[in-house]
Amino acid sequence: MTSRGNSFKGPRMNFKGPNDASEAKGTKPIREAASILEVFVLMIVHICKKLLFFDTNLKIAVYLGALFLLSLVADVLTFPKSYFSRSDNVFNQYFVKIGWFWTLFLTVPYVLMTSYTTCCGKRTLIATAHLSRLFIATLFWYTWTTLFNVIETKYGRCNSRLYDDKTNCLKSGHFWNGFDISGHCFILIYSSLVMIEEARAIIGWERIKDYIRDEKYSRSIDERSASINPLKNINNDELNILKTSYENFTPYVRGLLISMALLQLLWDVMLVSTILYYHIMVEKFISGVIAILTWFVTYRVWYTLPSILPNMPGEGIFKYNKEKPSAATNPPYKKRMSNANGKHFMGMPLNRKEDGVETAPEEAR
Repeated sequence: MTSRGNSFKGPRMNFKGPNDASEAKGTKPIREAASILEVFVLMIVHICKKLLFFDTNLKIAVYLGALFLLSLVADVLTFPKSYFSRSDNVFNQYFVKIGWFWTLFLTVPYVLMTSYTTCCGKRTLIATAHLSRLFIATLFWYTWTTLFNVIETKYGRCNSRLYDDKTNCLKSGHFWNGFDISGHCFILIYSSLVMIEEARAIIGWERIKDYIRDEKYSRSIDERSASINPLKNINNDELNILKTSYENFTPYVRGLLISMALLQLLWDVMLVSTILYYHIMVEKFISGVIAILTWFVTYRVWYTLPSILPNMPGEGIFKYNKEKPSAATNPPYKKRMSNANGKHFMGMPLNRKEDGVETAPEEAR
């Protein structure tokens, strides 16, 4: 037996010393341990997901039921005055009245960072497939709220015959009697539904880190076997952009998601306040129906059509937020031991017949 460095070789042994660098070359990297702060943030993000991704169909049913039934009760009964019954309360003045500003203030950077990551920096795709959704939503918001104001102004009248113009009527201290479709109900419901849909880009977001790590490893060892990694078809430049943008943007994406959940919760509180203290039932119900139909036509019909832009939130040049592959599609090395039709070891039967005699495979001996 001879000795050379840290390697020892003989006729029946091939032993490598602990300092041999090639030993770790084929070792697949594992997920890094999360810090206490990251675990805490992920717990908050999980709670926010529960708030935002509550069954949307049930949420819409609650919206319509409250707009109809609770508004009817509010038309008949007088609810006790509260801070929220005052039109000058801070939430109404600085949030609801400029509600669409707050919606865009949170969703624009959120969509920009998530789409930049999932589209690997392709600016044209980011603009046409993702940011365009917010442009369309803004267009609908402006069109409907303008139409509501036109209807009230054109088909209303002042309680004083001296004025036939809404602006002069109100400036003179009189009351303008018109069909005032609730712009507040529309913006609160429509904004909530838009934020919920846009926030869905976070679903499966944490998997991207694992996909990047595994794909980097596969390419480093020139792995040519079949892979189910969704990043297998992107080139190295796109993979590097993805890795950098994911690491840089993830803390901000999580922070914006938390902010969107809080804003959506505030919108629901202010919607209840509007139902209890403002407008009549028909004005609130019509605005709510319009908001829900606008959301449905865009996010549930238009954006789901194949080969037609914009895309749904989270769709990029790879898929990460779909269902995890089933056990049937997993590679052989991920299959668990099975006891079906006899004992198995690593997917192989422990007993097999050779010339009529049952023997155990070499791997299990």
